[in-house]
Amino acid sequence: MKITIAKEQLINGLQAVQNVVSTRTTLPVLSNVLMKAEGGRLELTATDLDVTVSCSVEAQVHKAGACTLPVKRLFGIIRELPTADIDLDVDDKNICSLRAAASFYKIHGISAEEFPPLPKFKENKKINLAQDKLKLMLRRTSFAISTDETRYVLNGIFFTLKEDKLTMVATDGRRLAMAEEEMSSVCQGDFIVPTKAINELGRLLQPTGDVEIKFTDNQVSFTMTKDSNPGVLLISKLVEGNFPNYKQVIPAEAKERITLLREELQQALHRAELMTSDKSNSVKLAFSKDNLAITANTPDVGEGRESIAINYKGKEFAIAFNPGYLLDPLKALETDEVYLELIDELSPGVVRVNGPFLYVLMPMRMS
Repeated sequence: MKITIAKEQLINGLQAVQNVVSTRTTLPVLSNVLMKAEGGRLELTATDLDVTVSCSVEAQVHKAGACTLPVKRLFGIIRELPTADIDLDVDDKNICSLRAAASFYKIHGISAEEFPPLPKFKENKKINLAQDKLKLMLRRTSFAISTDETRYVLNGIFFTLKEDKLTMVATDGRRLAMAEEEMSSVCQGDFIVPTKAINELGRLLQPTGDVEIKFTDNQVSFTMTKDSNPGVLLISKLVEGNFPNYKQVIPAEAKERITLLREELQQALHRAELMTSDKSNSVKLAFSKDNLAITANTPDVGEGRESIAINYKGKEFAIAFNPGYLLDPLKALETDEVYLELIDELSPGVVRVNGPFLYVLMPMRMS
């Protein structure tokens, strides 16, 4: 393989793929990036066997070929080079000679044949979506993913395709976030995408362009394209198991629906949260005529009180929530107003907006 490539192109390509590479691996080839050069492009692929990211960049290909090189070391060298153009020449023993102006490096690689092959996907199970829409849905749900590894089916986002609609749900057992998007899709199915793939996807999705999602029983692929350029491909194993019936935890009907200004509520909660501790992590929301009082009272810390003028005519009552859990959806939303739906102090609260989003939060016991 012999190519000349712009430093910026190679940096962009390596940055897209190198995040998935694990530092501790028993297979040396998994520390490497697969580089395939042909037809005026260089394709870069990295994997940890669970998540694979592949990306294509422009290059002058003098001799087509493939090899794998240690990705972190290669990225470190390329990033420090002062020149705009880089020559890479790989011999039959997978040793890469790298030249850039007065700099010269020899890097030992591993044969491309040792790199794990990419899985194949059928064409009948796929949907297309705008990248910005998927990015927004991830932003509105990913914060509720469980980090408890004993409940592994909750360590990801549940995607379900049904009746021309894509629904995404994440829950950790104490709260649940759900986002929906209308689709012109004919295929049905559901699958759980693990946290690592979700984090990578959030990083790779762009404000413009489309994403094609294909899935099998145990794998999913996201192909992100922009202006007909071959873009970035992410492939992930799916989380095995059945996601719990999330519809059961959504309260049927609320007694009170209170309109709140999102930013005002967010700032008041953020200030009140400063008066909580790890042991005593709750704030009380007390509703009275045209007023919401937010109080935090922690024995070793002190107390704080915030008062917000609201349009409320119902009976006086109070409910307590974990302030961090109530702040998460407020940070992820962009709307001016949110609606807080409540039944009583022991039933879950629901945050809604004018749009296909819903957040269910379990209350805390008031001391």
